[in-house]
Amino acid sequence: MNRQRLRLEFRDLLELVLLPGLAAVLPWSICFRVFKWLAHIPSLYREPCERALEQATQRGWVGQEPGAAARWIWSRRLVTLVDHADFYLGRTRSDAWMRRHLEVEGHWCPPDQAALLCTFHWGAGMWGLRHARAQGLKPHALVAALNGDHFKGRSVLHWYARARTQAVTDALGQPAMDVSVSLRPAIKALRSNEQVLAAIDVPADQVVSSEVVSLAGMPARVPRGLLRLAVDQKIPVVLYITGLNLDTGRRHLRMRVWGVGDDVSTLAQAVFAELDGLIRQCPPAWHFWSEAPRFFIEASELAAAAAVEAQAATAIAPVEAEAAANA
Repeated sequence: MNRQRLRLEFRDLLELVLLPGLAAVLPWSICFRVFKWLAHIPSLYREPCERALEQATQRGWVGQEPGAAARWIWSRRLVTLVDHADFYLGRTRSDAWMRRHLEVEGHWCPPDQAALLCTFHWGAGMWGLRHARAQGLKPHALVAALNGDHFKGRSVLHWYARARTQAVTDALGQPAMDVSVSLRPAIKALRSNEQVLAAIDVPADQVVSSEVVSLAGMPARVPRGLLRLAVDQKIPVVLYITGLNLDTGRRHLRMRVWGVGDDVSTLAQAVFAELDGLIRQCPPAWHFWSEAPRFFIEASELAAAAAVEAQAATAIAPVEAEAAANA
């Protein structure tokens, strides 16, 4: 193993195992104070946090006052650290711990009702999974396939990714699903009156069908496949988020039953308006700032799309006029 590989493996061990793993052995009140101190260390999660800060700054989501950038990246590190720590908390804490530390608002759908449970990569979401199972739901999480080539030279990261995916399955008590090829497994689960769970704010650059929504005050492109599935199958949507109080370390879970949508675009706009509000509430808590170029649409792309639409409208106008005249 060369020196560069060794440094990378040690960094992954520190950031993914040793530091967040403190949550397994310390009382949470003490552990969270330690995490708040660790979040001041610039080298911790340096690359993704600095990339997130850069992208958020470019888009006007970091204040200009003195110390604003430092506070922003501190919050980003703290959310990242707690999100990783929840893997170890989930392995070592009971539902009684969850009831003490999780504030709940709203309710899930009935356990025997098919539903699409939607959430976002905002905050720290593991305890939402535990709570859903504790209320009798049977959700199948949709997860991305773990391609070994993506983890070449990073055995610690590969182990952690596999273990965390397994932790999602264990928390829900149902096998996860990879629907990158087909939605048929999800449809089968829904027809069995079970639930499908997914974080739907993922980049749309790898999918065929997408929707343009307003996110953080900017146009963004997001996948529409799952929302299309909910509309076509007449499946109600339940939106939930699991947040983190950055001062106290307490968690909050909020659920909202949306019911059945009849139009994909309308449903997408409404659902992502919720994420827009969350980002405005606590911008650093959104995990995908570092991938912002894959979400947000540049002005040149919007102009090109508008030109294509205008050209199509011009081409179809004579056909429509003729059809109206012959009606």
